[in-house]
Amino acid sequence: MTLNILFLTITIHKRKPSLEEVAHQEMIEKLYEKNKDRQASMYRMM
Repeated sequence: MTLNILFLTITIHKRKPSLEEVAHQEMIEKLYEKNKDRQASMYRMM
């Protein structure tokens, strides 16, 4: 996306995540799902 404002050009590029960032994000998602499943099982026991 490019905006031209008073002879000033601003260009925005989507940043590509590094392998380390991708691995970290996957770990967060797995932990989130694990905790969500744990909470759901606690409600089923009641």
